[in-house]
Amino acid sequence: MTTSHTMLPGPDAESSDEIALLRTAVAANMRRARLARAMSLRDMSAHTGLSTALLSQIEREVANPTVATLARIGQALDLTFAELTRTALTEPEVIRRSDNKSKGPRARMLFSMMERRRFDISEGVLPPHTAGVASDHGRGSIEHGYVVAGRVTLVVGSDSYVLEEGDAVRFSSATPHAYSTDDVEATLLTVVVYNDE
Repeated sequence: MTTSHTMLPGPDAESSDEIALLRTAVAANMRRARLARAMSLRDMSAHTGLSTALLSQIEREVANPTVATLARIGQALDLTFAELTRTALTEPEVIRRSDNKSKGPRARMLFSMMERRRFDISEGVLPPHTAGVASDHGRGSIEHGYVVAGRVTLVVGSDSYVLEEGDAVRFSSATPHAYSTDDVEATLLTVVVYNDE
């Protein structure tokens, strides 16, 4: 029988936190994908060649599967390694225009997303002194925003982020959030990526 091994080496607290975070992500993503495909643990065992006990331990976050084990699970569920190990966003990730010092023609990779999920792309033109109404996009959703022109204030829960022209942000849009403007009109592009459930 295949035994489980630690995925990330290192005894320090930071490594332990990373392992726990990854174990939680794998458990949630595996279970969600398995249930979406109406597969039992016994079905998964037949597709992967792994024991139902090990698969159950992975879903209950009590096992640290090897990379080879994750690859077999991903193949059975038609998930990439990135999809299987994707962790939830805990706070907004902001990329400032000022972070890019290069001159002349350029392209910036703002956020990569190696996932196959349903999404919406929207362009918003917000007049001066627009106060957005806080709303969310459902459990597991992720929003990406890019300020094309002007300035907006993004409020996520109780936290505020001022975003200037050229700034980008990514955050969990399961949390109620809203964009607002001050004296300047703003143009904002948003991409909302939805949970598969």
